[in-house]
Amino acid sequence: MTPLTLHELESGWSGSGSDTVTLGMGCFWGPDARFGALHGVLRTRTGYAGGTTPNPTYRNMGDHTEMVEVDYDPNIISYADILRHFWRNHKSDLPAYKGRQYISLLCVRGDGQAASAREVKDEMEAATGASIKTEIIQFTNFTPAETRHQKYYLKRHPGALSQIDFLIEDESELMDSTFATRLNGLVGGHVGRVELLAEISRWPLPLHARNELKSILSGLRW
Repeated sequence: MTPLTLHELESGWSGSGSDTVTLGMGCFWGPDARFGALHGVLRTRTGYAGGTTPNPTYRNMGDHTEMVEVDYDPNIISYADILRHFWRNHKSDLPAYKGRQYISLLCVRGDGQAASAREVKDEMEAATGASIKTEIIQFTNFTPAETRHQKYYLKRHPGALSQIDFLIEDESELMDSTFATRLNGLVGGHVGRVELLAEISRWPLPLHARNELKSILSGLRW
């Protein structure tokens, strides 16, 4: 019997009703793993945003910034909690390096996200006594980074990645898979195996799919 792919195992879990946030925290590899470990996050992808240069690439980013885009379920984790995690885990006054490539940047979608961002920023400044220097702008565009920059920490452990090769038809699927997103957080050191096994037991997937993913996770070595 041909094993099911990640896409097939997660089919039916479309994440309808999910929201998206776009964050710049310096190099995008780390945030991809950090946010990918959070319960309630559905997908992450690295890319470029915030600028006007057409068709940005890693070698020709122009005035764009390295960003991580996060799809999340607001019934499990709130936008405000995403922002608290954002500001607690990087320095908002990142020194300029290579133009705008590594700045602290938050791209907000609409008035609701903008208002929430102001509230959380004020809250955290009051709690820490320090000024948050993050540039906050309206979202206009996001260009996914090249495939080699997606789920970078997982790819740094080819032994682990090779153990799920049979689940993947195309490497681009790693951007759309919640399981791959969590594995990237796991090998990045942001979530534990036991914690992740317990979470998968609650995923809104058929029992056979949850059991298959848990079996793969239990046997994973890197």
